[in-house]
Amino acid sequence: MSTDPLALAQALIRRPSVTPADEGAIAVLEEALRPLGFACTRLAFGAAEGRPVVENLYARRGTAEPNICFAGHTDVVPVGDGWTVAPFDAVVIDGHLYGRGAADMKGAIACFIAAAARLIAEGGADKLSISLLITGDEEGRAVDGTCRVLSWLAERGERLDACIVGEPSCPGTLGDTIKIGRRGSLNGTLRVLGSPGHSAYPELADNPLPRLLDMLKAITDEPLDLGSAAFQPSTLALTSIDVGNTATNVIPGQAEAKFNIRYNDRHTAGSLESWLRQRFDAVDGNYELDLDASSAPFVTAPGPLTSAMIGAIREVTGLTPVLNTSGGTSDARFIKAACPVAEFGPVNQTIHKADERVSLADLEALTVIYHHMLRDLPDSLC
Repeated sequence: MSTDPLALAQALIRRPSVTPADEGAIAVLEEALRPLGFACTRLAFGAAEGRPVVENLYARRGTAEPNICFAGHTDVVPVGDGWTVAPFDAVVIDGHLYGRGAADMKGAIACFIAAAARLIAEGGADKLSISLLITGDEEGRAVDGTCRVLSWLAERGERLDACIVGEPSCPGTLGDTIKIGRRGSLNGTLRVLGSPGHSAYPELADNPLPRLLDMLKAITDEPLDLGSAAFQPSTLALTSIDVGNTATNVIPGQAEAKFNIRYNDRHTAGSLESWLRQRFDAVDGNYELDLDASSAPFVTAPGPLTSAMIGAIREVTGLTPVLNTSGGTSDARFIKAACPVAEFGPVNQTIHKADERVSLADLEALTVIYHHMLRDLPDSLC
């Protein structure tokens, strides 16, 4: 099964591992990896802190350098509505594998293991170590997954020399894009405080809604920036406005808005907080601002890792991939501190949607691309 990416992908999809549930997904990987000579270590985190248990896996074959790591996640987002097939049956229809996680990202995990199996069968795996860092906490809070496995590796003195993250990176065609970084993400909750009252006597109340609207206008009127050399422009998206008011004749005592800023390397979480407070203070009035910086922007400079990846993609597909930093966050934000990291995986057009799917042709092509990356990376990194 481990040399056939389709069979392994189907076995993974049939495990309904919605974050943080594992449902046997890690066991499927162990069953595929151990016969190939991988030492598998299962790492469970979260219980000691009173959180749901998250199952993670670190598997390594070999002791030679460099240690080429593949990072991925077996957890998936909830199914949602609108499916025309059973989301965990992993059926093949018209040359496509359907199922939650087919593209994001159980398919890529299966392809990498199949690629490693082929390299091992050819006798080409002795000049490197191959490892996999697999988490069950990427689609969730991401506090008991990759970051904790990396801490465990550091405590053991185990080094990663380069990492390929199998996130679905290609917007249109397999091979069109490698992601070499991501923007930062800052979540904000703004509460404007007033005092409630009857809507017929507004002079006896302090309505927070007009101030909230003025504050939101102050942060959305103009773009944060026009982008930078490595990044697209930063964006600020309003995600919720709520007063919890069920009556039409009552002025609320407070109003709340939530927003998310995806920011490039022209900003930091600290500079954005200063920018926000300056604009909110200019409106005047009592408010509270809570901010949560879930990630900072990062970029991996083009080098041996990206060169080997580009060469493998070009050899298999004939395409020269674009290097960009678009999209949301991924666990590459944790790995960047350990080694050079870049993301390459399937087409992302159906991820998180009903009828998520990946073409069988792309599964095979991705396996060959990963095989060529493993074949070429040791020489590139020397």
